[in-house]
Amino acid sequence: MSGKDNGYLDMELLRFTTAGSVDDGKSTLIGRLLYDSKAIFEDQMEALEQASISRGGEEVNLALLTDGLRAEREQGITIDVAYRYFATPKRKFIIADTPGHIQYTRNMVTGASTSNAAVILIDARNGVIEQTRRHAYIAALLNIPHVLVCVNKMDLVDFSQEVFERIKADFIQVAGRLGNQDLHFLPISAKLGDNVVDESTNMTWYTGLTFLGLLEALPVGEDWNLNDPRFPVQYVIRPISDEYHDYRGYAGRVASGVFRVGQEVVVLPGGQKTTVEAIDFAGESLEYAFPPQSVTLRLTDEIDVSRGSMIVDAINQPQQSQEIDLMVCWLSEKPLVLRGKYQLKHNSNELRCIVTEVKYKVNINTTEEIHDDLSVGLNEIAQITIKTTKPLFFDPYKKNRDTGSLILIDEATNNVVGAGMIL
Repeated sequence: MSGKDNGYLDMELLRFTTAGSVDDGKSTLIGRLLYDSKAIFEDQMEALEQASISRGGEEVNLALLTDGLRAEREQGITIDVAYRYFATPKRKFIIADTPGHIQYTRNMVTGASTSNAAVILIDARNGVIEQTRRHAYIAALLNIPHVLVCVNKMDLVDFSQEVFERIKADFIQVAGRLGNQDLHFLPISAKLGDNVVDESTNMTWYTGLTFLGLLEALPVGEDWNLNDPRFPVQYVIRPISDEYHDYRGYAGRVASGVFRVGQEVVVLPGGQKTTVEAIDFAGESLEYAFPPQSVTLRLTDEIDVSRGSMIVDAINQPQQSQEIDLMVCWLSEKPLVLRGKYQLKHNSNELRCIVTEVKYKVNINTTEEIHDDLSVGLNEIAQITIKTTKPLFFDPYKKNRDTGSLILIDEATNNVVGAGMIL
């Protein structure tokens, strides 16, 4: 499905997030990736060399390429999400370099929420530690399709295959309990460049792809849910001139599934049945549309459709309910208020809700449930129940990341306070 008829650019986009413990080398890995793949400009390189010298370094500090905040440069640690963009002849990439510390769990959730892959770094000297288990849990919670486990600093353990295999076995045991799906393991040295862009001459026992090779090979097209047609309406296009006096289209992004001309659909929340008359994209007509295309659907019948409506397949419809269970990552320093009222945003739909119950919190270091302390504060993850002012139409997050996610907003401050994944 590529080419002019569907509006896709030739190259796919892969979003990936990086996570690891403090000083595991996340920023150095991304710096090495950009440097060796020649994805930085000469002036950036000169600035990098000057910054490294000013810090008293004898060699170029590649971590500075991704440490975007002055504070994190001064402290020598990553404290926020630093986004970077680059491309190779095979694929385009968006990198979210996220913090490893427990007090920045919300930053990792933010960076990982839209990612196709999670890159988890492990220091070869330390192996699987508490923070590794936490990052694996968050990757599983957010249903990230692919997990790349990079055992870094192999140069400090004499490039030992035995060390690598032991760490791999330990992580597989953790992932088995959590439900992480597509796992890939590779031994690297971000500092020296082994198996990042170029194959390592120090670890000839490893015969898999390099880090970049793996990123280019991941089957991103399979990550989209193509089984459940969902089209949240963002904007209603009405006639703008006499020439188009009878034009009425519904603009939005295909969240999942495939929509075809002639397909029988239902418009929620009203439940009216109709068919897709036409699919418009950039002045052209398409026979079908699929995620993540932004298109305009025209329907055969004139029915009540507005922003916040969802066009779905007539037979395959989402769930509808006012009582919803979800896992929530709390993003605000102001704690969750039981029986508190919040604004809820789900796709293009906005409504109000009340938190009726906190069922348990999660100790994200051990993944154990906490039932004796149900207060939910900054960076904590909990299962809660909400009741909405009107029915919400949704799919479980495990089935559909797009229609299964929502955010909670403080009505007083208009700040986003919670990121929710519907159960």
